[in-house]
Amino acid sequence: MIDITVNGRPTKIDRPMPIDELLRTVEVPKNYLAVEVNEDVVPREEYPSVIVGDGDRVEVVTLVGGG
Repeated sequence: MIDITVNGRPTKIDRPMPIDELLRTVEVPKNYLAVEVNEDVVPREEYPSVIVGDGDRVEVVTLVGGG
């Protein structure tokens, strides 16, 4: 198993995987706007080619409204 962090929570995945697959594997907000891996924003078109591996920190960013 591989240890990563998703939105601040320790998470285990069975192998390194591209971001698009990771988003289908772990629980993420449905209307997310962006994904960061190790504090770098990853453009959506690069999700299939950016691999998340052991020790990576993934943040799924959503829009938060307020007033």
